[in-house]
Amino acid sequence: MNPLHAGAIDAHQHYWRVQRGDYGWLADAPHVLRRDFLPFELDPHRAAAGVTRAILVQAAPTEAETRFLFELARADRAVAGVVGWVDFEAADVDARIAALVRDGDGLLLGLRPMAQDIEDPHWLARPELDAAFASLQRHGLAFDALVRPDQLPALLARLEREPQLRAVLDHGGKPAIDGVAGFDAWAAPVAALAQRSSLQCKFSGLLTQLAPNLPESALAPYVEHLFACFGPSRLLWGSDWPVLTLRGDYAHWIDLARAYAHRLAPGHEAAIFGGNAAAFYRLAPTSHPHRKEITS
Repeated sequence: MNPLHAGAIDAHQHYWRVQRGDYGWLADAPHVLRRDFLPFELDPHRAAAGVTRAILVQAAPTEAETRFLFELARADRAVAGVVGWVDFEAADVDARIAALVRDGDGLLLGLRPMAQDIEDPHWLARPELDAAFASLQRHGLAFDALVRPDQLPALLARLEREPQLRAVLDHGGKPAIDGVAGFDAWAAPVAALAQRSSLQCKFSGLLTQLAPNLPESALAPYVEHLFACFGPSRLLWGSDWPVLTLRGDYAHWIDLARAYAHRLAPGHEAAIFGGNAAAFYRLAPTSHPHRKEITS
């Protein structure tokens, strides 16, 4: 481990236990993802990469899974907090969010509806979600925007109505990196979001957006666009492990991302690989103090 890289924060990783039964998307996922992914497997890879803290992000659209992540976070000393899930359309959404905040006991950092799986491209702008966004802000939580490119305009509409919302774009807005004419359809709304809102952006999930027939060099214009739009003060590196394993391993992605950061934002690596995530998620200087010992 390079000591210059010590103390990094992974702003986006997952765990799941398949037998829990609420990961509906896994039924259509590649076979290699249809198994358990838990802390004992990731810990050595994070340690070797100099990653000392991580944000654990929901992978199922249930409050039960969010509470399961609280349990794992209490056992995994690297996890600084959880981005969970709640039904943004529920009539009692404020009570649901309050209960998750209580049960997390300091671990709940934000919420993420799985908007990418919702057919309506305008869903995020619906007024029926206003109560959820109001509650989220009232409780001091962040908003993770997991969206498709066609949902980016609705995200902008939401952010323009709620300029105080602390929001981050997951996986650069999930461009389809396939070598065809999709770049402009993604790049233009991303630029508009960066210019017209305070949205931050996760430098994550891009390897698995890359078409299998394309070399990794095809990422360059997409990464360059994100750096140009958001700059080094609004980018948060994340692994997206274990989805990452479809295209590469933890060490390879962090090394590739560091190379891009060194070229595109020299001198700002500490912010991209840790400082920005700590500020955005309002992390305490150390991880959550109430930990259970890891048992194997």
